[in-house]
Amino acid sequence: MAVSTGLITSTTFLSGDTLSLAKPPFTSSSSSSLWFAYPNFPANLRMVRSPTLAAVSKQASTKPREPRGIMKPRKVSPEMEALVGVPEISRTQALKLIWAHIKGNNLQDPENKRIIVCDDKLKKIFAGKDRVGFLEVAGLITPHFL
Repeated sequence: MAVSTGLITSTTFLSGDTLSLAKPPFTSSSSSSLWFAYPNFPANLRMVRSPTLAAVSKQASTKPREPRGIMKPRKVSPEMEALVGVPEISRTQALKLIWAHIKGNNLQDPENKRIIVCDDKLKKIFAGKDRVGFLEVAGLITPHFL
């Protein structure tokens, strides 16, 4: 390494070539690869990668995790079973099936799409209400999960 008045002016690499630090080796017009910027750079030099803690923990956990919370299937009331068709379902799947029923039977108010006009099946689930706001749906199905 050559030193002039305490400042580094050039750097020596493995091959013994020197490059000036006044001009950056990578510019927008040149390639950003080391092989083009430093022609005498050893081609067989490789970076060694050590596994991180996250990678090791992903490899160790091969067993799928049990569903929890709103993803866990629960028993439902007979009224809910009549609508969704199964005796045990998760809250998320039940909401999907209820919305599929609403969209499939065109039960949204045409003037205000946030209002659901209930048919006989939905009235049993939504506490006998004729019209329900879409934000109320998740709260009204809670009593039907046993």
